[in-house]
Amino acid sequence: MSKGERTRQQLIEKAAGLFNQRGYEATSIADVMAATGLQKGGVYRHFDSKEELTLAAFDYAVGVMRERFVDALSRVSEPVDRLRAIIKVYERIPLDPPVPGGCPMLNAAVEADDTNPLLRQRAVSVMDDMRRVIKRAVRDGVQAKTIQQHVAPDTVAVVFICTLEGAIMMSKLYGNQSAMRLAVRHLEQYLESIMAA
Repeated sequence: MSKGERTRQQLIEKAAGLFNQRGYEATSIADVMAATGLQKGGVYRHFDSKEELTLAAFDYAVGVMRERFVDALSRVSEPVDRLRAIIKVYERIPLDPPVPGGCPMLNAAVEADDTNPLLRQRAVSVMDDMRRVIKRAVRDGVQAKTIQQHVAPDTVAVVFICTLEGAIMMSKLYGNQSAMRLAVRHLEQYLESIMAA
């Protein structure tokens, strides 16, 4: 990696933490300059606009989170165990976020809802990927007869994501893990209820 490539990567990593903690709109290029030690020209040597940096930072943050899922899912093969692995990855986020500031998916989705259509589109794409992973595990479980035949994959995906992302939000808001612990317990019971006898 060249010096310029290393500088660009460090810029993305620092910006990812800033945007995720302070918000994409609220974080200025001056904030990025202060965090990285780069001058304005140094930032714009690597990115044509703040929006371009925003998207690169989001992609980086989500990439760190994605690595956690890939690692956890590579260790298991059974469909129900894959669903449990997804729960475990989410459970870790409040105490050990992939980048400073918590779940980058949750933060971007909330902020980009009305203000940044490109970031929103990127967040939707990441959410679609997560839904696909969960739905595939459910379909595989139905096919393997470890999950009941009537269980709808999309329903499970929505229940998982809403429960876990909501638990991250509450854990961060209240500064403790109680919401996440309750959410994990609920989803473990939910999994038991949809498993085939």
